[in-house]
Amino acid sequence: MAAFEVRGGRKLHGEIIPQGAKNEALQILCAVLLSPEPITIGNVPNIRDVNKLIELLRDLGVKVGQLGPDTYIFQAEDVRLDYLDTPQFVAQARELRGSVMLLGPLLARYGRAQLPKPGGDKIGRRPLDTHFVGLEKLGAQLTIEGADFYRLHVDGKLTGASMLLDEASVTGTANIVMAAVLAEGTTTIYNAACEPYLQQLCRMLVRMGANIQGIGSNLLTIEGVQSLGGTEHRMLPDMIEIGSFIGLAAMTGSEITIKDCQIPELGIIPDTFRKLGIKLEFRGDDIHIPAQEHYEIATYLDGSILTVSDHTWPGFTPDLLSIILVVATQAKGTVLIHQKMFESRLFFVDKLIDMGAQIILCDPHRATVIGLDRQKDLHGITMSSPDIRAGVALLIAALSADGTSKILNVEQIDRGYQNIDERLNAIGADIRRV
Repeated sequence: MAAFEVRGGRKLHGEIIPQGAKNEALQILCAVLLSPEPITIGNVPNIRDVNKLIELLRDLGVKVGQLGPDTYIFQAEDVRLDYLDTPQFVAQARELRGSVMLLGPLLARYGRAQLPKPGGDKIGRRPLDTHFVGLEKLGAQLTIEGADFYRLHVDGKLTGASMLLDEASVTGTANIVMAAVLAEGTTTIYNAACEPYLQQLCRMLVRMGANIQGIGSNLLTIEGVQSLGGTEHRMLPDMIEIGSFIGLAAMTGSEITIKDCQIPELGIIPDTFRKLGIKLEFRGDDIHIPAQEHYEIATYLDGSILTVSDHTWPGFTPDLLSIILVVATQAKGTVLIHQKMFESRLFFVDKLIDMGAQIILCDPHRATVIGLDRQKDLHGITMSSPDIRAGVALLIAALSADGTSKILNVEQIDRGYQNIDERLNAIGADIRRV
């Protein structure tokens, strides 16, 4: 098990380029199964989860070629459906949360799909009901074997339907969209997710020949087509990494420029960091964070304590609440962090408390952070990364802390952040992988 040894208290300085968006990549890669023609994808992040999904696609019979450091060409001409029945497939799919999005494309093109319960971060309940209910409405028949193995098949072709999703699930919406583009007739999806990742998927499918209306809204209308062709696609920069770098700059009092951010796609992320008192400058498509000795959390107009909570897009993404929380520990003021979607994502705060942060964990969903205003530095400790996002939040805390910290289980961080130690060391961090 790898670990990071982090010597904190160093000022960082320089430019950093965000990787391609992990959450987009997992959808886009599954979509290559919808067409027998070549599909070229650029800005693919070199991270563990994405690499494992590419390996799985290759084992399924998809031809995979690498055209450059972050550019791949895929051709799903001869997919090996028999591979779905092998223990190797089961083992691979169990490791990846994103493997659930194989269901829609396989079902739409081949009439059958199966999957064990997929893995991913242990951040609380993550039910798959939205995926299966939506696919069943399109005509799929679901069989559950044991407690955690799912088989789907359809007699003939999937058929368009009108549905209201019980939650605006990004991956659930993606799965249903990928199934509906090859279904017969019209599919109407109310309460659809509309995150930039999902918009990117829909635009790529349209370039492949799909007919999708309402992209960017919570109402999608899809007219099924007979087949899809090839295309070229470039992924967005990872908004979670961009937010992480903003938080890192503020927490360490560093001057950092984040390059090529696709700022219009970031939604309210920049404004949410501004509510913590963090200064941001937009320079074209770059975000410059000047060095700040102090930053002060805003209050509401009546003086009451600010609340930062997650919500479906265009609300604030839950993947950045861990970063907001850790950055608030050295702000001036108090903030309530409300994690609505997952009940286990705030449990990493005990490590921050051990480092000297003032945090009250109110319940599994809410934590109150009383900022130290840099009157007292956090101090280094040994800790373990519980999931991808909390792991990077702890890394930011360690980089700002007095002394040396050791972060165990950094394989979790590697699942979502590309060579994060090397990239941060290049702008002045002191992180050693051991």
